[in-house]
Amino acid sequence: MSLSEDQTNAIPAARESGQPTLRATVPALEARLYEPVSLLDHGFVRVIDYMGDDHAIVQAARVSYGRGTKKVSEDTGLIRYLMRHRHTTPFEMCEIKFHVKLPIFVARQWIRHRMASVNEYSARYSVMDREFYIPAPAQLAAQSALNRQGRDAVLEGTEAEEVLGLLRDDAERCYRDYAWMLNEGTEENPADPTRQGLARELARMNLTLNTYTQWYWKTDLHNLFHFLALRADSHAQYEIRVYAEAMLEIVDAWVPVAARAFRDYRLGAVSFSAPMMAILRRMLAGETVAQPDSGLSVREWREMMASLGGTD
Repeated sequence: MSLSEDQTNAIPAARESGQPTLRATVPALEARLYEPVSLLDHGFVRVIDYMGDDHAIVQAARVSYGRGTKKVSEDTGLIRYLMRHRHTTPFEMCEIKFHVKLPIFVARQWIRHRMASVNEYSARYSVMDREFYIPAPAQLAAQSALNRQGRDAVLEGTEAEEVLGLLRDDAERCYRDYAWMLNEGTEENPADPTRQGLARELARMNLTLNTYTQWYWKTDLHNLFHFLALRADSHAQYEIRVYAEAMLEIVDAWVPVAARAFRDYRLGAVSFSAPMMAILRRMLAGETVAQPDSGLSVREWREMMASLGGTD
């Protein structure tokens, strides 16, 4: 667990200070509140607050009040219909707030998802912790020759050892220089009373991108599903995917019916373009179709065949 001592000590008080409420609560998620899920080497994700449940989605779709107006099976069917037909606004009625600790380079990927409220730890006002993400050996892979955003075979032997050594040494050296420039004082480099030290907002530029940062990230369920559709996908970068997978398990506990529909109609599904559908109809009619006479580019053809479980 990589919570600070203050954050860890605050959990029991937060869990004991619950107040009676007339709002909907979800016992399975209440049990997870404030507790971190450890990720990577120093990271975590935890739920700080939430609003709504599966019924809130149904309530918004029907613009109704109260519970028990429909059978559970009808509510489930409605949620699945909404997901299947991309009627997204009812899902926006549920919101959740996460506390996330993550490497800076993962945060810069993550922030591309703009439909959220974010408040990040500020290195202008506070000193960054001496914590860096160092990949496990199994995650040290070469650049893919086919995908500019992908990885290929895992590095082994001397090359892998040298890469890990460089990552550790560079991060440690840059942090030592950062601490020296700040003149804040550490065990290794006590503060020098004869120096002023560089402003924190300038010294931070020396930190490596594998330094850990933290933020509060609040979003609605619709935009969370969009984030998870991209980042929990098997093609997503490993370092952000582990966060998405942990968050998806949290969503399973929070809104199980909506989460099941998301897994069925978004995460575990594929979509075909109109030209692809035309090819499928030709194939179902018994016609043999090859890429050159399909009207699809080579890349589109490969994607379609991969979706169908084929190789050509």
